[in-house]
Amino acid sequence: MFIYNVTTNIEENVHDQWVKWMKEEHIPAMIKTGKFISATMSRVDVIESMGGITYSVQYKVQNKTILERYFEEDADELRAQTKLFDGKSVSFRTEMEIVHEEL
Repeated sequence: MFIYNVTTNIEENVHDQWVKWMKEEHIPAMIKTGKFISATMSRVDVIESMGGITYSVQYKVQNKTILERYFEEDADELRAQTKLFDGKSVSFRTEMEIVHEEL
């Protein structure tokens, strides 16, 4: 099992619009690709020395092969949709392999 993590710092003046867009459009579009099992959006609890507000969205995926298919088939189109917030946000992406999980 893998997690595709996208951490984004969003400027406060577009924060509410971005959160609404993430919840109502972007995250559902990611799930609709059929590649991800679930998505969890969390606010990062840190002192924002750079300003803005930081969030992490973790998309759970069954295996690396499916994640690679997402990059090949869907990533460009879905990332293009984030242009609504160009200059107002900065994101970085991390791929993580789950080595142990207890529920």
